Amino acid sequence: MENQNKIRVTQEYSKLSEEIKEQLKLVYPEGFSQFLFQFTNKEGKRTSALRFETDEKIYLIRMSVLEAQQIIEDDDDYDSDGQLREEVRDDYEDKYSDVDYLSENENYDG
Repeated sequence: MENQNKIRVTQEYSKLSEEIKEQLKLVYPEGFSQFLFQFTNKEGKRTSALRFETDEKIYLIRMSVLEAQQIIEDDDDYDSDGQLREEVRDDYEDKYSDVDYLSENENYDG
């Protein structure tokens, strides 16, 4: 459910908290690149981002397709096929089982 009163935050992936990064992996277990969308930023430049919503904020996480692919490639939580490892997914699902907003993100199927 879209809440117009939520704070909108545009941020780089590297500046996200570990908690948000882990939650992103649950929402996007197949990686990020295919879920990026294009928008025009405040300076009028076209950019791409990954959307993630919490109870308080809507994050637009800036990244290019290449950056999105590199993040997954460099992350040991993902296997060589770019899929979130099952044991990692199970750990994160247990860790964040009480986080209601994860199920409100479009790609979450936990």
